[in-house]
Amino acid sequence: MTVVLPAPVLLVLAGVGAGLSGSMAGLASLFSYPALLAVGLPPTVANQTNTIALATSSIGSIVSSRPELRGQRARVLRLLPLTVLGGVIGGALVLVTPSETFALIVPFLVGGASLVLLRPPRPAEPGTARAARSPGRPGPATVLGAIAIGVYSGYFGAAAGVLMLALLSRLLADTLVRVNAVKNVLLGASNAVAAIGFIVLGHVAWSAALPLTAGLLVGNYTGPAIARRLPPTVLRVGIAVAGLVLAVVLFVDAVRG
Repeated sequence: MTVVLPAPVLLVLAGVGAGLSGSMAGLASLFSYPALLAVGLPPTVANQTNTIALATSSIGSIVSSRPELRGQRARVLRLLPLTVLGGVIGGALVLVTPSETFALIVPFLVGGASLVLLRPPRPAEPGTARAARSPGRPGPATVLGAIAIGVYSGYFGAAAGVLMLALLSRLLADTLVRVNAVKNVLLGASNAVAAIGFIVLGHVAWSAALPLTAGLLVGNYTGPAIARRLPPTVLRVGIAVAGLVLAVVLFVDAVRG
């Protein structure tokens, strides 16, 4: 006997799964985007609705990540304008361009980022704890990378967290949970500015966005607390493996589409 869940229940459950995976690993769209397609939304509408839900629910992961965000204000403020700028550009691209070509590029970006995360982190050096809290000045490669990921996050967003984690893990000499907290803030901001554009100029299925957001809020708030209790190596490898799986799924979907 096959049990068919009502669309709102399916979206709430998908939202919880998306929130957990997104706040810990940046893979929220692995659950949320397919769920929106499963309830009958066209891909463009599903994409914009997904961004609205992710932006709203990111509040939960940011609030829950407050312990890891302590001492990182200067770091966040240096990177935040870059991802916000990218989010504005990405949101604009959604409204004016088709996504077929970009969808074919995305799996390779996700797969490459996942392979980067599989590399062992840089060994700790004397004074690392102090350096980890130093804001630093992003170099040209970091500036371009942060803007590009912001564009991707605003444009499509699936596994944008994997890309951001890969960038930040190479840039910041810090624990993965603290880097993950910075990622939550940066991508929350880029999703938010894209979401504003979609609300004003796009097409959003609010009947789907509301239950998805409710589930995401629960998952986003719970995720950081779970991440604190996982060994760093398990978390890093788990994120990378899940990212590689998502890269294959996105590539297959792009080819079929």
